Amino acid sequence: MFSKLRSVLKKGVDTFSEKVAKKIAYKELSEEDFEGIEDNLILELAQSDVAYDVAVEIVENVKKRLLGIKVKRGTDIRAFVEESFREAILDILSKPTQVDILEEIETRCKRKLLTKIMFLGVNGVGKTTTIAKMAYLLKKKGITPVIGATDTFRAGAQEQLKLHMEKLGLPFIGGRYGADPASVGYDAMKYAEARGYCVVLIDTAGRLHVDRDLMEELKKVSRVTKPDYKILVIDSLTGNDALDQVKFFDDAVSIDGIILTKMDADVKGGTAVSVIAMSGKPVIFIGTGQKYEDLEPFDPEDLVGKIFS
Repeated sequence: MFSKLRSVLKKGVDTFSEKVAKKIAYKELSEEDFEGIEDNLILELAQSDVAYDVAVEIVENVKKRLLGIKVKRGTDIRAFVEESFREAILDILSKPTQVDILEEIETRCKRKLLTKIMFLGVNGVGKTTTIAKMAYLLKKKGITPVIGATDTFRAGAQEQLKLHMEKLGLPFIGGRYGADPASVGYDAMKYAEARGYCVVLIDTAGRLHVDRDLMEELKKVSRVTKPDYKILVIDSLTGNDALDQVKFFDDAVSIDGIILTKMDADVKGGTAVSVIAMSGKPVIFIGTGQKYEDLEPFDPEDLVGKIFS
């Protein structure tokens, strides 16, 4: 996990540490001392799928922490520089306001309010598995969610989600193939209201974010069900296209948060950093495996710890 990004940052820490160690004994670091090494670090971060603007921001943040520093005698220079890198990345990852969606759902359930969550994403991002994981988390907290499968086009889509719900023992609402997706979402919402359930998880068809006809259908599902949260599921292996997905879906339906999947398989690590830094949307969960319990609340400090572990 993140081995490429970890390697690049380790090299950056080593290089900056050598520069600090050489200069600190007799003068403060200046802009000239960073020439060359900062350009190389930015390039290598970009090659790890860190968006260029984010790579520049990371390096600039590190420089601000090191320019003009005076280190006490006996200080571990490398540890000092690494901490500067950690703080620089943590600042970036902490930009979006964090959302504890489970706590908010629990509060709403106590008030007998129905919470509707719509899941969006392109094909192959792991949306179905993510919904099952979310349902599992809610069940562990004593909340029974109703699952509405509005993907009435892709063969096997409803069966796949239904199988997960059978394993979890949770109510599932589907529709015949070719049915209006919005009507299936509406049926799931009414089913929950009639039986006193307080959460509906609405699956939608995976779609290319450049397919405008399908995006219009997505807008209709949103208009009919009026979800409280619209969550975009993104594959962390996607690369820089992830930011295009965020923009397109946000322009279409105004997303409320992001779930990053397949983080356990992300060798580069740059996509996660870029999406968090540039989307302006809170990352609510990260997926770290295939099991139902492999969905973790996003924690900036924990992610930084993983990057530098």
